[in-house]
Amino acid sequence: MNRSEVLETAKNVISKDRNSQYGEPEDNFKKISELWTAYLGEYITSIDVACMMCIFKIARIKANDEHEDSYVDVAGYIACAAEIAERHKNDNF
Repeated sequence: MNRSEVLETAKNVISKDRNSQYGEPEDNFKKISELWTAYLGEYITSIDVACMMCIFKIARIKANDEHEDSYVDVAGYIACAAEIAERHKNDNF
């Protein structure tokens, strides 16, 4: 899979497939951030969730660098983080 294919696949996954299954990423990441905050006792933002999911996928790549889905997922998570940051760039969240 080349970089264009990775990005195009990620675009389709985060814009179509996952939205129909889980709703808007921002809403889902907010729910995850609330649960992680309660569990850890440390404030976790939606952007933190997206970045930590990237780290999780990078660990999976380290274990198996031939599994293409992990690369797609990292691209998708970081794109979601960028969108959330853009929506909230004037907020103090």
